[in-house]
Amino acid sequence: MRLFLDANVLFTAAHNPAGRSAALFTLARGGRCELLTSPHAVEEASRNLKLKYPASVTNFEEMLRSLTIHAEASHADIAWAIEQGLPLKDAPILAAAAAVRADLLVTGDRAHFGHLFGQRLRGVEVVPPADALARVLE
Repeated sequence: MRLFLDANVLFTAAHNPAGRSAALFTLARGGRCELLTSPHAVEEASRNLKLKYPASVTNFEEMLRSLTIHAEASHADIAWAIEQGLPLKDAPILAAAAAVRADLLVTGDRAHFGHLFGQRLRGVEVVPPADALARVLE
């Protein structure tokens, strides 16, 4: 199963190694899933970690080795994601997840992505970390 991780999932996994987001990395290392993301998500997570949890930056950099970082989505794909009701800052995440044909887009951002939870858009289903973890463990 291919999971595309939003910046908030990367951020949370780096500073909370006992949480659900970090568990996805453990499962990926065990071959249960493949973790994907984009430079946009990596940059946002890195910036926020440096500001809020600078001691977690080393853990974050180690976690990056478990990820496949794909190129950003096209402007057309980002425009499509905006049409799904996402703000410009979040549209590149959905666009990139769809472009790389992820099975799940994993995000904890209920404010912006909540209306999309459980929906399949261009083949990718938008889910919170708890749902992603349950799917991988099935």
